[in-house]
Amino acid sequence: MKAWQDDQLQSLLNEDNEHRIFDKLADIARRLGFDYCAYGVRPPLPLTRQRIVMFNNYPTEWQGQYARENYLAVDPTVLHGLRSPLPVVWTDDFFSGARPFWEEARLHGLRYGWAQPCRDAYGTLGMFTVARSNDELSDLEMQEKKFRLSWLTQIAHISMTRVLVKKMVPEANVRLSVRETSVIRWTAEGKTTSEISEIMGLSVRTVTFHIGNVVKKLNASNKTAAAVRAAILGLLS
Repeated sequence: MKAWQDDQLQSLLNEDNEHRIFDKLADIARRLGFDYCAYGVRPPLPLTRQRIVMFNNYPTEWQGQYARENYLAVDPTVLHGLRSPLPVVWTDDFFSGARPFWEEARLHGLRYGWAQPCRDAYGTLGMFTVARSNDELSDLEMQEKKFRLSWLTQIAHISMTRVLVKKMVPEANVRLSVRETSVIRWTAEGKTTSEISEIMGLSVRTVTFHIGNVVKKLNASNKTAAAVRAAILGLLS
């Protein structure tokens, strides 16, 4: 198991292109007995109009129908991933609230599957899914493969977000100076500019200058929005 992990880890972490990373994930999934796999990610920003980006090797016809029917809004696996960290095995009961969706998926060969949500320290939400057309997932098979699948989910998330978040959230590339970090941290605590001035022994003008820099770097509309973004992106630690 350890040798298997090391081989896959090195291969995935050496890639710097999300499409090549996904191709390698799909190959690993095939070797684990699954025809298809998918990875979806929702970055921490923006807070409104949040977007989910998906990669999969599902049948082309299903991909087209999924997009046309906006199935993303009703897909039970996606909805599950938004509210739970637990893995789920596809069953009729699980899809009972979306029967037409489930029936269409099965018609396209997506009959048996397993999905695992994951979330990192910066609030980036991801989900890795494996599926196949034939052979129901037995309890024995899941017992044998669950550790590899859970490990693969984490590596998929680390590998994909390492590349994707920098592209999807430019603010993730921002680096704050020590002074900028301090003033925006106090701002996040609800302190006013004059209070921060007294706490840090700086002039109000200097504090305002540093706050302005943070607002600009994080592409925020004001200092409150900048403090929220800095906190979400882990820039206050």
